[in-house]
Amino acid sequence: MKKLFLAAAAATLCMGASSALAAEDCGTVTVAEMNWASAGVLAQIDKIILEEGYGCDVELVTGDTMPTFTSMNEKGEPDMAPELWINAVREPLDKAVAEGTLIIGGESLADGGVEGWWVPTYIAEEHNIKTVQDALAHPELFPGAEDDSKGALFNCPSGWACQIITANLFRANKGEEAGFELVDSGSAAGLDGSIARAFERKEGWLGYYWAPTSILGKYEMTKLDRGVSHDKEAWETCTVIADCPDPQPNDWAKSEVFTVVTPSFAEKAGVAMDYAKTRAWGNDICNSVLAWMSSNQATNEDGAYYFLENHADVWSKWVSEETAEKIKAAL
Repeated sequence: MKKLFLAAAAATLCMGASSALAAEDCGTVTVAEMNWASAGVLAQIDKIILEEGYGCDVELVTGDTMPTFTSMNEKGEPDMAPELWINAVREPLDKAVAEGTLIIGGESLADGGVEGWWVPTYIAEEHNIKTVQDALAHPELFPGAEDDSKGALFNCPSGWACQIITANLFRANKGEEAGFELVDSGSAAGLDGSIARAFERKEGWLGYYWAPTSILGKYEMTKLDRGVSHDKEAWETCTVIADCPDPQPNDWAKSEVFTVVTPSFAEKAGVAMDYAKTRAWGNDICNSVLAWMSSNQATNEDGAYYFLENHADVWSKWVSEETAEKIKAAL
């Protein structure tokens, strides 16, 4: 990653004085509005800040991880991917940065993407549950299994990679021997519904989830310590493989999530490149914005304005005082 940043910095410096001049005439910038909530609202935030703060004319284009990366790398468009989960494209991204076809900006999610097993915080605090083993020692606290004598551990919907991973980790941590049943949530809505139902009843819940998401903004959950670090080799050769014969305890790696731009963006946007290298928000703030959007059936644009109007203490650190004043005046 250090090599990526050095290459990114070098590419940006090479723009020299021309970038400073270009800042006065930013022109049209295309930004990928990815098809998941956190990335979608971040694209809208970027649109507002780039237009109102830096004078760019921003066009949003529909995006997704692989198609957007491929298009940026091969065609130089769109100009900006606000939230690229780089674990999925690490090798080709390293190559693109080394060759100067792409530039790494800042870390979009300051905490990275987070995955794991969670319990309601009220259960964690009342019963001093901090680790996976703490939870597995108390099946009576986690109802939801078909067999009332067992505890439930809720898995991901079919087709998601986390379904295989959670099933393997359930076996690795001897969940069945501990008195648990692995419950198929059926769908994303089913998984969310199981959490909502537990909170409505003030019951226990144990299962897979991830951040940033609206659910973790709405419901206070505690991520359990797995007691082991991420073993990359074991992960790739067993943890993610269906029906691996002998899975061992393992942990999810932090998913690195960065802003990626083209050299064309750095030329056109000029000083706005400083914004692209600085802009980052924590999962707590992102979760809260997504929760507000969910509760209010809000669009990505609505969520962007909600964030900008209510969290100036966060975003004003991404820009100069002069730029911040321009943005505030436009809200």
